[in-house]
Amino acid sequence: MTEGGRGEGAAGPARASFGFRDVAPHEKTRMVGDVFRRVAQRYDLMNDLMSVGLHRRWKDRFVALVRPRPGEAILDLAGGTGDVALRLARRGAEVTVVDINPAMLAVGRERARRRGLKLAFVQADAEALPFADAAFSAVTVAFGIRNMTHIDRALAEARRVLAWGGRFACLEFSATEWAGFARLYDLYSFHIVPRLGQWVAGDRAAYRYLVESIRRFPDMDRFAGLLRQAGFAPVRAIPILGGAVAIHLGWKT
Repeated sequence: MTEGGRGEGAAGPARASFGFRDVAPHEKTRMVGDVFRRVAQRYDLMNDLMSVGLHRRWKDRFVALVRPRPGEAILDLAGGTGDVALRLARRGAEVTVVDINPAMLAVGRERARRRGLKLAFVQADAEALPFADAAFSAVTVAFGIRNMTHIDRALAEARRVLAWGGRFACLEFSATEWAGFARLYDLYSFHIVPRLGQWVAGDRAAYRYLVESIRRFPDMDRFAGLLRQAGFAPVRAIPILGGAVAIHLGWKT
């Protein structure tokens, strides 16, 4: 994965990135919402196909690093379909799932119902959370933060709702440092993933956006810097596949 075309993680007040395009912030919010409304029913199936099932292992490792404890309150941001939240709940955590998109939340509610797990699902914007200060002992977000309009605001809100000593954990695509793999991954991302999106979800454009959004997202060092700017310390970055995917951990201290 190359860094070509990457923009700032937190867009300025005038423009925000929507894939390789720069749009007004309110337009990005609307356009991202439309993307996930269209792909909600096939979102998890597409994750399996695009990653050849590897996303399951990445999420298992992510949850293991979060170390959920029975009874503790955890907030899962942009977690509409419940893929990470269900893993946390199976370990006994009391999980609240927040997503701005009602179509994604509907998928998550149904999955939780079928599995007999009790989770709270709340439609809300991660940049303006409807929760009290210090309400959660952990905040998680998996493959969602790059779709937020103002990443700095979302990180500030995540820190606000964390209790002192609480932990923030983010699983997100990044930029691999394996040169040969980076070239192959670029070919796969731009030529195969949109075609899979067309064949499976009936939406090539949505998956073209998702690929482009990865390229615009900060690499590991820059995102770690955003976490520090938000007040998290210490901050730790764990690369997967040479950094193509990364887990970031930060604490409210």
